[in-house]
Amino acid sequence: MTHIDTADGVRVGGTCAQPAAASLLRAIAMEGALERIRVVAWRDLDDPEAGGSERHAHQIVQRWAQAGLGVEIRTSAVRGEARRAERDGYRVDRRAGRYAVFPRTAAEGFFRRAQPGEGLVEIWNGMPFLSPLWYRGPRVVFLHHVHAEMWRMVLPRWMARIGESMERRVAPPLYRGSRVVTLSTSAREEILELLGLDPSRVSVVPPGVDPAFSPGPGRTPSPLVVAVGRLVPVKRFDMLVRALVRVKHEHPALRAVIVGEGYERPHIETLVRSLDAGTWLSLPGHLPDHEVVMWYRRAWLVASTSLREGWGMTLTEAGACGTPAVATAIAGHRDAVVHGETGLLADDEEQVARAASALLGDHGRRRRMGRQARAHAMAFDWDVVARATLEALAEEACFAGRDRSYALDLQAPLLQ
Repeated sequence: MTHIDTADGVRVGGTCAQPAAASLLRAIAMEGALERIRVVAWRDLDDPEAGGSERHAHQIVQRWAQAGLGVEIRTSAVRGEARRAERDGYRVDRRAGRYAVFPRTAAEGFFRRAQPGEGLVEIWNGMPFLSPLWYRGPRVVFLHHVHAEMWRMVLPRWMARIGESMERRVAPPLYRGSRVVTLSTSAREEILELLGLDPSRVSVVPPGVDPAFSPGPGRTPSPLVVAVGRLVPVKRFDMLVRALVRVKHEHPALRAVIVGEGYERPHIETLVRSLDAGTWLSLPGHLPDHEVVMWYRRAWLVASTSLREGWGMTLTEAGACGTPAVATAIAGHRDAVVHGETGLLADDEEQVARAASALLGDHGRRRRMGRQARAHAMAFDWDVVARATLEALAEEACFAGRDRSYALDLQAPLLQ
């Protein structure tokens, strides 16, 4: 058993592909004449700010490597980590800074030809690498969700404007002919609406759930709400804290735990103190794998008030432990949670509070939703994810073998 990061930076046990799954991956690779896969990504799994995108990539490429493919991920440098590393059979090359990694990777691409038997996976996580301009080979793009308001939440105004312009105006014409893979149907709908990509080229492959997430004994006797995530603005833990204060009025015995770490911690701690919630709401930071699973198993419900998600992997991870969810009704969450069956979706802080309070107060409904959440989560398998994404790349490789052109459509306008 290996150990991998969860969707938001805590660690859980993980397993690699089963032998039959690895054999199938090898067959798919052979069909597309694929021997090596290059991956370009913003952050490495060892980055302190690594999250769902990095975990998703790791789960896939470790299975590709296990199947015998040569895999290398090119990312930005990680302070305190070696430039080159090997993890679960694949190589990691960390160079350039947090923002310099994008132009530097593109510049390197212009001077490096795609080799026979090679494919490229670009992880478009906010800022794109613009691979259509510099890579002439089979290529797939992972695009988990549109960043939209996130730019202004985390960057100075002038940098946010650059990010917004790149995402909404510059990149879409370049990627219109690219094969894009996203995590959920609702995220796909948003991508098509906001970025205007070709619907026939955007497919959905939901993320898996690791077997380590499973039911167990230990539900607390009094109400417990658990949330897991990086303490960053897009997760809106301030909204969750305020909602939980409302719930506390109706459920005086309520306790809450927010697991995770991030640069928003001082702000959240100040808010907790100002609302006099420190005696019942705790922020333990990063926790070992067994403790995260324990909290999911003990919780009466899991919560997320995130503004943007491609899926919401913590919700299905908790669901696999038999824990229903209360979450914001955003793209991604609308697929991770089946409203009224595996949990409840809400539009704002007041609705989140009402939904959580109602679910905490209805033991029968909560247990029923927990069972349905478990059944829903069991439909998602990382071996299936690895196979489906490799199939997409192999299809592109087969097109290339039929003299498919990967050149940029120069007739497309560069600005919308």
